[in-house]
Amino acid sequence: MAEISFDDFLKVDIRVGRVTRAEPYPEARKPAIKLWVDFGPEIGEKRSSAQITVHYAPEALVGKQVMAVVNFPPRQIGKFMSEVLVLGLADENGDVVLIGPDQSVADGARMH
Repeated sequence: MAEISFDDFLKVDIRVGRVTRAEPYPEARKPAIKLWVDFGPEIGEKRSSAQITVHYAPEALVGKQVMAVVNFPPRQIGKFMSEVLVLGLADENGDVVLIGPDQSVADGARMH
Protein backbone atom coordinates (compact mmCIF):
# COMPACT_ATOMS: atom_id res chain seq x y z
CA MET A 1 0.00 0.00 0.00
CA ALA A 2 1.36 3.39 -1.01
CA GLU A 3 1.54 6.00 1.72
CA ILE A 4 0.36 9.57 1.17
CA SER A 5 0.76 12.62 3.35
CA PHE A 6 -2.14 14.20 5.22
CA ASP A 7 -1.75 17.22 2.93
CA ASP A 8 -2.27 14.91 -0.08
CA PHE A 9 -5.45 13.55 1.52
CA LEU A 10 -6.77 17.08 2.07
CA LYS A 11 -6.50 17.72 -1.68
CA VAL A 12 -9.26 15.17 -2.29
CA ASP A 13 -12.57 17.02 -1.91
CA ILE A 14 -15.17 14.46 -0.78
CA ARG A 15 -18.68 15.85 -0.28
CA VAL A 16 -22.16 14.56 0.42
CA GLY A 17 -24.86 15.14 -2.14
CA ARG A 18 -28.47 14.14 -2.68
CA VAL A 19 -29.53 12.25 -5.80
CA THR A 20 -32.12 14.38 -7.59
CA ARG A 21 -32.49 12.24 -10.72
CA ALA A 22 -31.39 8.76 -11.80
CA GLU A 23 -31.79 6.99 -15.14
CA PRO A 24 -30.70 3.66 -16.59
CA TYR A 25 -27.64 3.93 -18.83
CA PRO A 26 -28.04 1.02 -21.26
CA GLU A 27 -25.47 2.48 -23.71
CA ALA A 28 -22.63 2.00 -21.17
CA ARG A 29 -20.19 -0.88 -21.74
CA LYS A 30 -21.01 -2.25 -18.27
CA PRO A 31 -24.50 -1.83 -16.77
CA ALA A 32 -24.68 1.60 -15.12
CA ILE A 33 -27.01 4.28 -13.83
CA LYS A 34 -26.76 7.97 -14.70
CA LEU A 35 -27.03 10.14 -11.59
CA TRP A 36 -27.67 13.84 -11.02
CA VAL A 37 -26.49 14.79 -7.53
CA ASP A 38 -27.12 18.10 -5.73
CA PHE A 39 -24.15 19.22 -3.63
CA GLY A 40 -25.81 22.36 -2.28
CA PRO A 41 -25.40 26.02 -3.26
CA GLU A 42 -21.57 26.11 -3.32
CA ILE A 43 -21.15 23.31 -5.89
CA GLY A 44 -24.62 22.78 -7.33
CA GLU A 45 -25.83 19.77 -9.28
CA LYS A 46 -23.26 17.45 -10.88
CA ARG A 47 -23.59 14.29 -12.97
CA SER A 48 -22.06 10.86 -12.51
CA SER A 49 -22.25 7.42 -14.09
CA ALA A 50 -22.08 4.56 -11.61
CA GLN A 51 -21.97 0.78 -12.06
CA ILE A 52 -24.47 0.13 -9.27
CA THR A 53 -27.26 -1.75 -11.06
CA VAL A 54 -27.01 -4.92 -8.95
CA HIS A 55 -28.05 -3.24 -5.69
CA TYR A 56 -29.99 -0.18 -6.89
CA ALA A 57 -32.88 0.73 -9.16
CA PRO A 58 -32.86 4.29 -10.52
CA GLU A 59 -36.18 5.25 -8.93
CA ALA A 60 -35.00 4.09 -5.47
CA LEU A 61 -31.94 6.37 -5.60
CA VAL A 62 -33.80 9.69 -5.81
CA GLY A 63 -33.48 11.43 -2.43
CA LYS A 64 -30.58 9.24 -1.26
CA GLN A 65 -27.48 10.97 0.10
CA VAL A 66 -24.19 9.72 -1.36
CA MET A 67 -20.51 10.58 -0.98
CA ALA A 68 -18.50 11.69 -4.01
CA VAL A 69 -15.14 13.14 -5.01
CA VAL A 70 -16.05 16.51 -6.50
CA ASN A 71 -12.65 17.82 -7.64
CA PHE A 72 -11.62 15.26 -10.27
CA PRO A 73 -11.70 16.53 -13.85
CA PRO A 74 -14.86 15.54 -15.80
CA ARG A 75 -14.64 12.21 -17.62
CA GLN A 76 -16.49 11.12 -20.75
CA ILE A 77 -18.33 7.82 -20.15
CA GLY A 78 -19.72 6.90 -23.55
CA LYS A 79 -22.02 9.78 -24.52
CA PHE A 80 -22.38 10.94 -20.90
CA MET A 81 -20.06 13.41 -19.15
CA SER A 82 -19.37 12.28 -15.57
CA GLU A 83 -18.43 15.27 -13.40
CA VAL A 84 -17.96 13.60 -9.99
CA LEU A 85 -16.92 10.18 -8.73
CA VAL A 86 -19.62 8.64 -6.54
CA LEU A 87 -18.00 6.44 -3.88
CA GLY A 88 -18.83 2.87 -2.96
CA LEU A 89 -17.45 -0.39 -1.64
CA ALA A 90 -17.44 -3.80 -3.28
CA ASP A 91 -19.53 -6.51 -1.66
CA GLU A 92 -18.45 -10.17 -1.55
CA ASN A 93 -19.36 -10.53 -5.26
CA GLY A 94 -17.56 -7.36 -6.35
CA ASP A 95 -20.79 -5.39 -6.81
CA VAL A 96 -20.79 -1.77 -5.62
CA VAL A 97 -22.61 -0.61 -2.48
CA LEU A 98 -22.79 3.18 -2.20
CA ILE A 99 -21.28 5.11 0.71
CA GLY A 100 -23.38 7.75 2.44
CA PRO A 101 -24.02 9.22 5.88
CA ASP A 102 -26.17 7.22 8.28
CA GLN A 103 -27.99 10.43 9.29
CA SER A 104 -29.12 13.30 7.10
CA VAL A 105 -26.56 16.11 6.81
CA ALA A 106 -26.44 19.30 4.75
CA ASP A 107 -25.91 18.65 1.04
CA GLY A 108 -22.42 19.79 0.14
CA ALA A 109 -20.91 19.02 3.55
CA ARG A 110 -17.24 18.08 3.21
CA MET A 111 -15.86 14.88 4.68
CA HIS A 112 -13.40 15.46 7.53
